[in-house]
Amino acid sequence: MVAGALAALVALLVTGAVVLGQRTDRVAAVAGQPVTRDELLFHMRMLAPRVQNELRNTYHLRTPTDWNERAGDRTALQRLAARALDQIEHDRTVLALAREQGLPAAAGHAGFLDELAAENERRAAAIAKGEVVYGLAEFSPEEFYSHRLTELTTALKRRLSASRDGPLHVTDADVRKAFEQDRDAWSANATTYTYAKLVVPVPKGASGDYAEGLRRRVAAADGLARLAKREPGAELTTATQRGGGSAVHDQDLMAVLGSLEKGQISAPVPGAGQITYYELDDKTVDEDAAFAEYARRIRQSLVEEKFDQFIRDRVEAGQAEIDAAAVDAINAEDVQQ
Repeated sequence: MVAGALAALVALLVTGAVVLGQRTDRVAAVAGQPVTRDELLFHMRMLAPRVQNELRNTYHLRTPTDWNERAGDRTALQRLAARALDQIEHDRTVLALAREQGLPAAAGHAGFLDELAAENERRAAAIAKGEVVYGLAEFSPEEFYSHRLTELTTALKRRLSASRDGPLHVTDADVRKAFEQDRDAWSANATTYTYAKLVVPVPKGASGDYAEGLRRRVAAADGLARLAKREPGAELTTATQRGGGSAVHDQDLMAVLGSLEKGQISAPVPGAGQITYYELDDKTVDEDAAFAEYARRIRQSLVEEKFDQFIRDRVEAGQAEIDAAAVDAINAEDVQQ
């Protein structure tokens, strides 16, 4: 009996369930550093709304808020826990990289909470002195976590891409290559369209066949200019439009003109008491202007791609250990607190 009790105690020590007779909070380890139950719950609660939405769309859950419902071969709660552990492994990798680069970054969840308390105290003291405090007067844990991770990620991208031998460095040749590979997308806002617009009023009392008859006449005509002379009340105008407008009308017009080849007439665009057609006369692209406008954005996009891959490689090269029993001990009520 004594031998059996001793064996049970050893088993508990091996799994990390007790340490010197005390229950431990450890549910996993990343690169040898413990992940506590509180840290896992923190991430599960942050991710819960997003994961619920994804599970609703993927598995069509009857009650998306029921974490005990099956989602494929696992429960929704098990999928949430797995997602949270992946997020912790990713974020821990970013934080470790930040510390390697000399940036102040907490090593664990307790350190993060200390940072949060210190920042909120600093802001409260500044407000009490009448000083200007930018952003929130007091961070919630979730707000501060997102703020710090974004802040550190931005600093890492800047630092690791600055020098030629940096792992995230992007050359001018890289930027030009990316531009050439996706020329149409980057050039859209530097494209100028010359077009004709024909607005045809729909006669009062016209039957539903009127639009179809007009469509056939447009298809048979040699351009909108010739058709305009034969359609009662039709108004033909010409104009130029440069891509990049933010107004809804500009975006709608770009969607029509951008799909046309030179000399091609659009599908009918119905409106209140009228039908509109567009004909593309010419399209010119100022590629030098497009490259000058988008080079910085392309470079930023390439740095982000390199950073994401850099972190993925480090995550894959690292080691993560999960105490399945400790993770499974978390229930839906824990997440909903």
